[in-house]
Amino acid sequence: MMTENGETAMAESKKIRLLAIVGSTASGKSALAVMLAKQLSGEIVSCDSMQIYRRMNIGTAKPTKAEMDGVAHHLIDIAEPDQSFSCADYVALAAKAIAEINARGKLPILCGGTGLYLDSLLRGGFEETRRDPALRQSLFDYAAQYGNHALHKRLWEVDPESAEAIHENNVKRVVRALEIYESTGMTKTEADKRSRELDSPYDATVLGLHYPEREILYKRIDRRVDEMLEGGLLEETRALRDEGVFEKNATAAQAIGYKELLGVLDGTDTLENAVETLKRATRRYAKRQITWFSAKPYVKWIEMTENGTPLPLETVVAKAMKLI
Repeated sequence: MMTENGETAMAESKKIRLLAIVGSTASGKSALAVMLAKQLSGEIVSCDSMQIYRRMNIGTAKPTKAEMDGVAHHLIDIAEPDQSFSCADYVALAAKAIAEINARGKLPILCGGTGLYLDSLLRGGFEETRRDPALRQSLFDYAAQYGNHALHKRLWEVDPESAEAIHENNVKRVVRALEIYESTGMTKTEADKRSRELDSPYDATVLGLHYPEREILYKRIDRRVDEMLEGGLLEETRALRDEGVFEKNATAAQAIGYKELLGVLDGTDTLENAVETLKRATRRYAKRQITWFSAKPYVKWIEMTENGTPLPLETVVAKAMKLI
């Protein structure tokens, strides 16, 4: 007869071991993930909601072929920019990729800063709540007629916790939260709580990259933005606009790195001003990512600096190996 501890051990042994590298934009996740993949015989699974889109390369900071350094990368360039892609879509594809990597005897290494994707995957899959296309469309129509603030106010009235977490201009997520409530009678907050109680199929180690001196991270962000512009970000934005991507995909239209430059292309903003706006927006995004991951008890943090000086990648790798 199997003891309770024996059953637990057996259940744990069936879980797929994986590693995840998380943190804010420009924190050095990709470089660390590649180094660890080479040492641990791993393959990388992107956990970035924008790198899934083809031709959105510079603005999403996709790793180049040289940066991949021969390590297999998955879930990059898997969708057209005008294609709808949800968290549930990501979880299904990521779970498949992870299972295949594990079957090859390799270590799956998640790398990215989209916390919702990672959280949904680790807690055992995205619990798909019933969808109602007609209701969803009526909510979008309401926002178009009365404004984003009015729609957001409706969410405040039924699910203040979700309303607090979702900006009123993120209409897609506001609509989804209202759709969950109006079609099931359960708030998104409660649905998320129940989903978190599901047992994860993964034995995951999650490493977060932390910069105690925020200014060091901000300098990295500013430098990355400058490099993106030098690498052709304005031209990439023009090509995507001419393709009609920003009109067809609201997610792409709100992507940091592109929307800030549209005014330059339209002649309503200067490049200098747009670049400063982009840097500020990226810093704010980094702060949101830091807040998200800081609230997750499963993250093991690696200090990326010592006495105000950035650590060499080799030192960071050594720190990571001690935590795995």
